[in-house]
Amino acid sequence: MALAVYSLSRRKSTTVRNQTPNRRTSMSRPSNPVVVIPARLAATRLPDKPLADIHGEPMIVHVWRRAVEAEIGPVLVAAAEEVVAEAVRAAGGTAILTDPDLPSGSDRAYRAVEAFDPDGQHDAVVNLQGDLPTIDPAAVRASLAPLADAAVDIGTLVAEITDDEERGNPNVVKAVTTLPPGRAVGRALYFTRATAPWGDGPLYHHIGLYAYRRQALARFVALPPGLLEKREKLEQLRALEAGMRIDVALVDTIPLGVDTPADLERARALLALR
Repeated sequence: MALAVYSLSRRKSTTVRNQTPNRRTSMSRPSNPVVVIPARLAATRLPDKPLADIHGEPMIVHVWRRAVEAEIGPVLVAAAEEVVAEAVRAAGGTAILTDPDLPSGSDRAYRAVEAFDPDGQHDAVVNLQGDLPTIDPAAVRASLAPLADAAVDIGTLVAEITDDEERGNPNVVKAVTTLPPGRAVGRALYFTRATAPWGDGPLYHHIGLYAYRRQALARFVALPPGLLEKREKLEQLRALEAGMRIDVALVDTIPLGVDTPADLERARALLALR
């Protein structure tokens, strides 16, 4: 079964689109990435979300499997609770127990990588949300594409908005980015819940999956929350406010984020097709 069944989009696949070669060489691309999936039980709309059953396995195990299928490096689950770690280990995965009081998934990912790899052998960290059980593994790989440019600190993903309802929906984060025709990677200038930018042209739905250079993740978690971050409630604005560079890779599908019981039923239906 093609991986496109994971997508809620009408498009056929999740790929980075063809792009004009960058003047910088691909030697800047990290050579030894690790994928980290932060997970904790606290959730208001869907309690115990990582352990939600999907065809006999916890949701966090499905996310772990998608990350393994991406085949870019080892996959860790940064678990806030022992019961989540045990579920991952029972499926054959690696889990690192982290302090449940850490303020964000980024902090959890950083602590897990430091425990797993204290010598710094892994040069990039792909931070994959634990509520994306239907994500196409190709999207996980695509997040590393922006790091081919040595000037980029963080890579992330966008998809063009095709649903008019999403354009004005504040729950859909928009990436304001420079993406000339024919290019698949562009610089992120801003992220917002508003409908932006103004005028004719495409709008881009931000997909909250990040590929950090190892040093960039360490710097990011050491920064205090930014003013715009707190105003928009968007963590990535902390990096932009601090002068860090984020580039986006354009992909063709938007994964289903599971936040509610209805989302969980949709995920079950999509994964049944496997």
